[in-house]
Amino acid sequence: MLTVLETLGPVERAVFVLREVFETPYDEIAEAVGKSAAAVRQIAHRARDHVAARRPRVPVSTTEQQEAVERFLAAIRDGDMQGLLDVLAPDVVLVADGGGLVAAARRPIEGAERVVAFLTGAARSADFEVKAVWLNGSPAFRIDIGGEVDTAVGLAVENGRVTRIYAIRNPHKLARLDGVAALTRT
Repeated sequence: MLTVLETLGPVERAVFVLREVFETPYDEIAEAVGKSAAAVRQIAHRARDHVAARRPRVPVSTTEQQEAVERFLAAIRDGDMQGLLDVLAPDVVLVADGGGLVAAARRPIEGAERVVAFLTGAARSADFEVKAVWLNGSPAFRIDIGGEVDTAVGLAVENGRVTRIYAIRNPHKLARLDGVAALTRT
């Protein structure tokens, strides 16, 4: 959900969270964001559609997700390009976030062959260690270089194949990877 929310613009995100999470009335949201109540209703509708479009079409079991992550990691570790192609959906998309602070793909990389070329090139460029982790409640992995966290990678899985790869390299986001977030309601 955090990844989906990041795809919304600032006003859409504020409207969506205020309405869907806190059930704030439209007129109060309108006042907070400096828009009319009718405009806020439309923004909320578009934001809900936007979020719904990015939800998985079918629920994926944790076991299925874990198996796909393990197959993906084994293919990366072994330099097995065919194994990587087998675990990736043909229309897979890789999205990277460097936060403008570290190198990352500037645009989404689309298609299994292009993603494999990118990943195998990146794997050759550094001596790295891969560790399985839980990220946003799903099996994922992190890449450490020189003993330091370099990248956190989440995978979206559908029908046993990876459909989306989210590579987070932004150091501000990675700083909290080892910690447990406290959830509070104010």
